[in-house]
Amino acid sequence: MRSVSRRGFLQTGAAAGVVFNVTSLPLVAHARLLETPPQPGPDWISADGRPRYRIDALAKVTGAKTFSRDYRARDLSGWPPEQSHAFLIRATKADHIFEGIDLTVLGDDLKPDRVVMHEDLVADGIAMPQPDFYGDVFLVPRGETPRLLGQPVALLIYRDFARFDAAKRRIRFDDKVVRYGKQTPYNHPPHYGAARYVRIDGGSATAEDRYSAFKDAVIFGTFAGDEVVWPAAGQSNAMARGMQVAAEIKQEIAASGDDALVLRRNYFSQSIDASAMEADNGNVWYDAAANVLHVMVATQSPYDMAKLMAELISKSKFPLKQVDLNVGYTVGYGTKDHHVFPFFCAVAGLYGEGRPVRLANDRFEQFQMALKRHAFWMDNTLVIDRATGKFRVMTCQFKMNGGGRKNYSFDVANVSVTAAQSIYYLPKSDMSVAALASRAVEAGSTRGYGTLQSMSATEMMVDEAAELLGIDPIELRLRNVFDSGMKNTQGAIPAGVLRNKEILLKARAHPLWTQRAAKKKTFEGENPGKKYGVGYGHVQKDYGCGAEAAVASVEFDPRGRITLRHVANEMGTGATTSQPIMVGEILGRVPDTTEFGVVRWPQMPLETTDEPYTMSQEEEDRRKNNPRWTPRFTAAISATNSVYFLGHATREAARTLVDFALWPAAKSLWSRGIGGGMFAPYDVRREDLRFAHGKVNAGGLPTLTFEQVAAEAHRLGLVCGVTVHTFNRWQWAEADFDVPDLRRVSLAVDALALRYGEGSSAERKALMTAGGWHFIERAAVRYPPVQRNNAGVTYYSPVATLVEVAVDTATGDVHLLSHHSLMDCGRQVVPELVSGQLQGGIAMGIGHALKEYLPLYEDGPGNGTWNWNRYVLPRAKDAAVWTQSAELLPPLSETDPPKGIAEVVMIAVVPAIANAVAHAIGKRFYELPITPDKVLKAVS
Repeated sequence: MRSVSRRGFLQTGAAAGVVFNVTSLPLVAHARLLETPPQPGPDWISADGRPRYRIDALAKVTGAKTFSRDYRARDLSGWPPEQSHAFLIRATKADHIFEGIDLTVLGDDLKPDRVVMHEDLVADGIAMPQPDFYGDVFLVPRGETPRLLGQPVALLIYRDFARFDAAKRRIRFDDKVVRYGKQTPYNHPPHYGAARYVRIDGGSATAEDRYSAFKDAVIFGTFAGDEVVWPAAGQSNAMARGMQVAAEIKQEIAASGDDALVLRRNYFSQSIDASAMEADNGNVWYDAAANVLHVMVATQSPYDMAKLMAELISKSKFPLKQVDLNVGYTVGYGTKDHHVFPFFCAVAGLYGEGRPVRLANDRFEQFQMALKRHAFWMDNTLVIDRATGKFRVMTCQFKMNGGGRKNYSFDVANVSVTAAQSIYYLPKSDMSVAALASRAVEAGSTRGYGTLQSMSATEMMVDEAAELLGIDPIELRLRNVFDSGMKNTQGAIPAGVLRNKEILLKARAHPLWTQRAAKKKTFEGENPGKKYGVGYGHVQKDYGCGAEAAVASVEFDPRGRITLRHVANEMGTGATTSQPIMVGEILGRVPDTTEFGVVRWPQMPLETTDEPYTMSQEEEDRRKNNPRWTPRFTAAISATNSVYFLGHATREAARTLVDFALWPAAKSLWSRGIGGGMFAPYDVRREDLRFAHGKVNAGGLPTLTFEQVAAEAHRLGLVCGVTVHTFNRWQWAEADFDVPDLRRVSLAVDALALRYGEGSSAERKALMTAGGWHFIERAAVRYPPVQRNNAGVTYYSPVATLVEVAVDTATGDVHLLSHHSLMDCGRQVVPELVSGQLQGGIAMGIGHALKEYLPLYEDGPGNGTWNWNRYVLPRAKDAAVWTQSAELLPPLSETDPPKGIAEVVMIAVVPAIANAVAHAIGKRFYELPITPDKVLKAVS
């Protein structure tokens, strides 16, 4: 088996001078470990340049694909072969003082080799990094009340697995191990924030808004107890003016006459567990002799984890020179994005007494501590003109439960409320949300990110409004559809064309919709006791986080072999397949070598404070004068960001390589001979250049092989490698660069590094001082203004779903007969990946609509007794696997960008099911999930 070297070091000034190094997993002889990703076989690409399978497909189907959880110390190069194991003891009461632990039940044989308590961490100088985000303490201090249910109180470490396993089994479910004192009030953190987005247009969709968040300000509230206190109206500042507009909207609703339908409804969306098959885990070895922390941990955000671990340990008594973080395949549907668990793994490793320590949740522990989807309470009002069916006003007041650690709760809250308009244009809107803290298990970044809750409620409301108005539900949607160039509820104009109207017209013509009345009559006549219904849901979901950053490099050697290196890490979306295909679309050949999850970029000596949301415009203007400064180095793998945002870096690197190297090299070959050769008589331009199947052609000139062009580029000493750094704040950053031998060039990137061919001059080679690359300090940069943060979102992907259900009035069961989805994902890079995302997302949505539910408090997962024996997930039989269908809108042209769809695909089916059940039994539901007991109560 081939050996793979370690990846070196990544310097940072943000961690007290500590070096940290993030590596992909090494391939070693004595374990079936895979590089990320494995290199594909020779049959991977078909004759038309399309992939025959995912890069990791063979590993997946043969059981050879490994995740972070699969590794032990003996599998990791350079680690000691023997390791320890650890588990956490957690509090199951959040209204009593914690007084300590009683391990009598373990006896002498199962006593841990090391017990770590809060007081040990304090004595050793270990404190939680970013306490406002992750919580103020690791372990509950003696004499204090836990912040949340399931909060760890102690860490137990064993040097051998057998004793560890026996002890863990003996302690589980034993309510006498944790000792509690007197009862107290709850001790959760302060509430996490309140925000309000108010907009009133200028009389039309295109006129300048009277007020909007984008034009003016987002309004932020404070708390008096559990109630939000908003700024007072009547003052001259932007938020006060927004409150005045909100008051006008409220008065208009109150004054609505008989010519308007004023629909007020309250909705509830439950807490759920994402149920990723890989539970949270980590394996950490602190090498005290070398002052190095070696980490193998499951995370979606390795770059940030390494930085924060360095910060955590550098302030403690443990000397630290380096953090060496291994990353590999993982999966989490967002729940491994900035979760606290990796830091517990780091702490465990510090107390391993020279041995690696593995800390890994079992499924009971995963339910007890893993990030949850937020529970939402939504109070919505919709005002509709009865004569025209046009929406006049929509208001929303949301409350969501973030549990006992802040995490991304306030961000999820903001995204939920900015998405609440769904696919509709609203002339006037007042959308507010409060992110509340509680003793519940922490909620955070989970697939849907608040929009599943808010848009499902909107779609259920619009469907009911159509019924009350006597208008076909799709017709009502058509009258109010959000069209291209219109403003969202934040006052920003979304990117590109919005194709919701096309989807609505297709849905209206689909047999499931046109034949629903006839099929209902026939089905119910043939199936006594069962009711038939068809429902429709239509949403559009933002993609991106508003501060997307990525790094990618594409280069070729003199033989024409292409290498792609990328920050993207495989999260199950197929990024390791789609990114090489993007290179192939531009260069006519997929890379011969790929490397993902890369964070060592010596050719990108950039500086950042990583404050893309909070830095003032004045401060950013000052900092951007430094040609090595960027608002963010790289973002986590989340927010449906791989195909468009991470792919932008891939596409820019490949396109720049064509401009700087392949086009001039091809011209050189075609221009050989007297009088400019065969090239001179023709008028051939850069836009005429074509790459396909390893061949290069342009404007009637002889076909060249990619290898010939690559060799010529190296001979001429042209640019043969391009690395770019990109940044997006709902708009791409652009910069100007003075490239040797070229005019000043403008690119949609903010940093550029070049590698010159083997034939380049000594002077040119001397420029490659940044890890063998020439880092070109930009001449100018244009970052999107900080005010664009208030846009909330400018990138949307729409999905609509028609659902056909049968409701058994004797049992209350809702059975999906079939479902049909329509989607605009722009240009598909790998259609099979899009199909897989759609099918998997719909299954998750079905679970949310009909089955999955977690109580928030003492009878919920924080008590440690929850597992899949009582948490119901959808099976294949529940998801209409064999009767599902889908239609994707074709791109308008081959230049259409791909759109992120990994989150939106799960949302539309949720309200579609609710609306189908309403059509079936004539009763509407306002709380999810729609379980058999609720159905039986409705039909009784």
